[in-house]
Amino acid sequence: MPLISEEPQIPESAQGPRVTPAAGRTTPTPRPVPGPRSAATPRPGRPGPGPARPAPPAQRAHPAPAAPAPARPKPTENPSAPQIQLIPAPVAGALDAAEEAVDLLLESGRAPGDILVLTTGEQHPWAAHELSFGEAAYWAQHDAGDDVFFADVSAVDRAGSRPVVVVAVNGDADPTVARTLPVARDRAGALLIVCGDPQTINSALGAGV
Repeated sequence: MPLISEEPQIPESAQGPRVTPAAGRTTPTPRPVPGPRSAATPRPGRPGPGPARPAPPAQRAHPAPAAPAPARPKPTENPSAPQIQLIPAPVAGALDAAEEAVDLLLESGRAPGDILVLTTGEQHPWAAHELSFGEAAYWAQHDAGDDVFFADVSAVDRAGSRPVVVVAVNGDADPTVARTLPVARDRAGALLIVCGDPQTINSALGAGV
């Protein structure tokens, strides 16, 4: 019998890559499909987008403006007018009340040269004593302005302005009081203190008290 040649059998593990009948090429290993890139992930070889730019001023969020505060009414009183203080006292005790008011002013820190004391009746003993040396020396102390000055209301036109004026209504002459108190109020820069009968004082100052 003739011998039939047989093809050698090659083990499957030793075979090369399988070939598809149509393409005759090896089947490549499938590669993962990249997903969509986020904006924060830069492409290879390109820089990232960097920090976000601030929005234009017109686009920035602004807090709602606060409602304007209601306007306060302006005070009707004259801010330059002095404060008026009334100390009730009888005619005989008006001068003592004025001296006590001066003592309280000095104890509170008011400078002596800030105070002028006027009397509508009998003069203060200090004024009577100083006038005994002559009016020139007496008014020189007033002009120096370094101490409490006592004067009669008849000299109120000559007396200059001081921060505090104290009036002792120690006389019964109502016309004199009515003429003096408005002038004394004009002489007082910050405070007018009137010691005497409240009815007489209110009548002289009107609505000022």
